[in-house]
Amino acid sequence: MTVGLAEPLDTLARWRADPISFIERVLLDPDTGRPFQLFEAERQFFAHCWQLNPDGRLRYPEQIFGAPKKSGKTEIAAMHLLTTVLVFGGRNADAFALANDYEQAQGRVFESIRKICEASPLLHAEATITQSRVTFPRTGAVIQAIGSDYASAAGSNPTISSFDEL
Repeated sequence: MTVGLAEPLDTLARWRADPISFIERVLLDPDTGRPFQLFEAERQFFAHCWQLNPDGRLRYPEQIFGAPKKSGKTEIAAMHLLTTVLVFGGRNADAFALANDYEQAQGRVFESIRKICEASPLLHAEATITQSRVTFPRTGAVIQAIGSDYASAAGSNPTISSFDEL
């Protein structure tokens, strides 16, 4: 039996204790169909950014990963957003993939999220994917692509926002 995203709390607790295992065991690289293999710098970033306060919340509300061009930043942003929403976001988590305009928001990080969801059996079974949204009905989590000038985001309180080349 496969474990769904809303399934046993011990599985979620294991992923929260070791979120890198969520990336390496659940998320598949759409180009190869194989699990992602993180570089040591990426592992260190993720291990640091997902530290929790004593109250169980993420210690760092703002996180920035920088690397040279063509080094996989878009995929790292997609993995980061998916893991943060699904492992740390709780029920009804909201996330935005933001960029300078809607086309860029939809065409980079969100497109990578969509492809990872389609390539990863656990996520594919749980996700409802449209042109600009990925919804996980069993947990209520939503990931949406929005341009930075998009008015409908006003008043929202996202769990996480990922900015791409603002």
